[in-house]
Amino acid sequence: MIVRFRLDGKVRGGSLSPEHNRIVSGGEVLAPEEVELLAPCLPSKIVCIGLNYREHAQELKMKLPEEPILFLKPPSAVQDPGKEIICPGSSARVDYEGELAVVIGKRCKNAAAKDWEDYVLGCTCFNDVTARDLQQKDGQWTRAKSFDTFAPFGPWIGKIDPSDADIQTRVNGETRQKSNTSDLIFDVPRLVEFISGIMTLMPGDVIATGTPPGVGQLQRGDLVEVEIEGIGVLKNSVAR
Repeated sequence: MIVRFRLDGKVRGGSLSPEHNRIVSGGEVLAPEEVELLAPCLPSKIVCIGLNYREHAQELKMKLPEEPILFLKPPSAVQDPGKEIICPGSSARVDYEGELAVVIGKRCKNAAAKDWEDYVLGCTCFNDVTARDLQQKDGQWTRAKSFDTFAPFGPWIGKIDPSDADIQTRVNGETRQKSNTSDLIFDVPRLVEFISGIMTLMPGDVIATGTPPGVGQLQRGDLVEVEIEGIGVLKNSVAR
């Protein structure tokens, strides 16, 4: 697992051993509790996919898309694991959307689906926080998806099979979303091919692959957790 953290005022990188729950950085061995975990990379862009689970499309009574539906979140929306999600005063409804995200490891342009592993560094947990009322009001998604703190991800980057991973979202310990990435309409190889045919993906860029059914509203003070099998749990509270 690849981690990024702050210790004694300095930002550092390292690797996490889940078996021993220890971070190794520069020959030093640390417990995760000793450091301030940061978002595990600094993306130049966050490419998100809308309506990409079959069950979610059925839940919304919508036709399956013929091509991936893309939108972007700015880097300024990134929030670290464990830090607060800030609800904007202009929105009366802020929703969670738990997702699997992939992190690009090297420059990627016009990649073939069969070569996707050459470009993907690993996977992480992602919360596509959304001001749902503003999304509906605007008719497009930029404002609703782009507020500061609306892109928490982490807590680290790991190597898993993104085609068959359990994913769930909990709010205050209650499971709200529970699915498996095998329900994705467009899988990771297809997404890498499709997106890199449109824009150059750079190291550290993030592709958030879409959310399963069960999205819902967050309240101030809530604790939201996104868990992905083989990766871990992303935890963020909502500021009061």
